[in-house]
Amino acid sequence: MLKDLLKETIWSLSANKVRSGLTILGIVIGIASVIALVAIGQGAQNSIEKNIEAIGSNLIMISPGAQRIGGINQGGGSAQSLTVEDAEAIKNEIENVKAVAPTVTKRSQITAKGNNTNTQVIGTTEDYLIVRNVAIDSGSFFSQQQMKGSAKVAVIGPTTRDDLFGAEIDPVGKIIRINKMDFTVIGMTITKGGSGFNNQDDVVYVPLTTAQHYLSGDEYVNSISVAASDQNSMTAVQEQISTLLLARHKISDPADADFSMMNQNDIIATATSITGTFTILLSSIAGISLLVGGIGIMNMMLTTVTERTREIGLRKAVGIRKLYINLQFLAEAVILTFLGGALGIVLGWIMSLLVTRFISSLTTSISLSSIFLAFGVSAGVGIVFGFYPARRAANLSPIEALRYE
Repeated sequence: MLKDLLKETIWSLSANKVRSGLTILGIVIGIASVIALVAIGQGAQNSIEKNIEAIGSNLIMISPGAQRIGGINQGGGSAQSLTVEDAEAIKNEIENVKAVAPTVTKRSQITAKGNNTNTQVIGTTEDYLIVRNVAIDSGSFFSQQQMKGSAKVAVIGPTTRDDLFGAEIDPVGKIIRINKMDFTVIGMTITKGGSGFNNQDDVVYVPLTTAQHYLSGDEYVNSISVAASDQNSMTAVQEQISTLLLARHKISDPADADFSMMNQNDIIATATSITGTFTILLSSIAGISLLVGGIGIMNMMLTTVTERTREIGLRKAVGIRKLYINLQFLAEAVILTFLGGALGIVLGWIMSLLVTRFISSLTTSISLSSIFLAFGVSAGVGIVFGFYPARRAANLSPIEALRYE
């Protein structure tokens, strides 16, 4: 029975190859789109999580300004409420703190030997290496003595090196100008990656005291980064820091806090939620083409039922049961969607690989769950949209079907 059913199905679909091919095409496009977009979404999510984890481990970031409400800082970035003394108090009084790095950040024009670049200048302390997982490639980071003396020394990132001196050039010992002042380059960091304003390689580090004296001109800092000793203690450390800063700033009501805090887990969770939402949205849009493909299958099967009305009547007249006729037309619909699903998976995989090849910053990720989902959806589309035409064929009256011209 199954062998005959398979032969009949293949014969029927191959009788009109063009129509069958065009019907399959709708399923192919739908499945390929879903797989490719899910792979891009998962790749983007992995890339964002990797970049966030690269900025530091067990990281808690404290910013000046009012507390965040609904993820929006209700105080503005120009607020001045954090000081070096706050950072020292956190380091000395809070338990389970591995390192604390206050920072002063400002974008400046950097020049060297006729070349120039506009990049981020970060004034910070030695602990920044620990807090933000920064490693030195050549030379050294500034010392405590250089910090105390407000020395005009700088450590630059690889991208800044390339812009000012060219690739493969050792910048140690060279002079750069920041705000028309000469700074001696004493080190270069190892490449971390990034792009645009988030490029962790396009940066210049200077001692915090130097930045305060020559760049910002005041005693306040733009942020304080804290590395907890381990991930399990992050929540407790964050609560202790909040209590300490409220006391130091003489604020009784936490709702009136003049600082805001966010830990690394919060950032990852927010980014994951956003990318997940966009992935679902894009996949839903791609799923519309699956619906269109399913309607195409129903249309083709209804046409097939009409064309084969006399054949159906003959089969019923010689005693073929309704169940077998139902199975025959349902099998044709399912075979169409399975072929479309298989081709769609291959095409979606190829599209994902092409995206990774042409967009180097994004590595797509194809999961087995999306492939199994594609097969399940394609089978479901075949059953759902093939059921009505199959039922209609099975319910035809033999006498009326034999009289049909």
